[in-house]
Amino acid sequence: MTTSPQTATPEQRDHGGGLDAARDHWGGSRDSWLDLSTGINPVPYTMPHILMDDWARLPDKVAQNGLLNAAREFWKVPDGAGILAAPGASALIARIPSLLDQGTVQIEAPTYNEHAAAFAAQGWQLGSEAPNAQVVVHPNNPTGRLWSVDDLTASFAVIDESFCDVTPDWSMIRVTDQPGRIVLKSFGKFWGLAGVRLGFAIGEPGLIARLADLTGPWAVSGPALTIGTAALRETGWALETRERLRKDSTRMDQMMQIAGANLSGGTSLFRLYEVDDAAKWQNHLARYHIWTRIFPYSKTYLRLGLPAPDRWEQVEHALRMTEHEF
Repeated sequence: MTTSPQTATPEQRDHGGGLDAARDHWGGSRDSWLDLSTGINPVPYTMPHILMDDWARLPDKVAQNGLLNAAREFWKVPDGAGILAAPGASALIARIPSLLDQGTVQIEAPTYNEHAAAFAAQGWQLGSEAPNAQVVVHPNNPTGRLWSVDDLTASFAVIDESFCDVTPDWSMIRVTDQPGRIVLKSFGKFWGLAGVRLGFAIGEPGLIARLADLTGPWAVSGPALTIGTAALRETGWALETRERLRKDSTRMDQMMQIAGANLSGGTSLFRLYEVDDAAKWQNHLARYHIWTRIFPYSKTYLRLGLPAPDRWEQVEHALRMTEHEF
């Protein structure tokens, strides 16, 4: 049986964010709000100095190759795999369905909804019986499920590793030199610089070459090339960041469980909890200017990112008040 992937009004393709709407409802200055609705590292990589040439000139081949070489080394990309940088993983997600003729795609829900929307926009059908293509978000958003190579059963598989840099040992980057395999990487999540708009597709060279044709020349800005290259080369920062995120996610779990929530999944960049009424929890925390993520398909899922080091007290105070207000 096949069905059309969920198509797509902007309201249905829900995401984290929406802080301005929250402020309109609950008031407060932007600085008073703590946005935990996204899974973005709250302690971003410190950007290098950006030269005026990075802004004023078209990105050159030397800078582009420098970024790709740094990415190959950081993610240990197989020699036989191709790699492409783009203005964010979302830009790649939108174009990948065009690489194949229309068919059936398997996307197990719940997961990041832009994959189904992208395939639907190209006329694909959603189905699980002998699919032509398959998408796995690894680790999954929002559940945190980790997949294995054995789960890749379709001849064409997209492995979205936007959150996998916190668990690098689980990466499936090793299969990217095999036919019909593409791994996606997001720079903004782990390095905490979502506004840079930088993502990568790594996979079979023929597929990557066709994807490059779809993205066009100069897809990545000069400043993004400089920032991405510096960050990917600084492996010590990555090691320290993983350890900090691990400790902070444990701290969040302890606080939420004391307040009455049950851990359901997630990664060290975001935590998923089961609560009695997710909308009630979101409204409660919003009164203390903390914005969280709930989902249209679940009344009990509540997802929280992590606060910056100087904002834990705000979370602790709001959670202490749950016993008085719930």
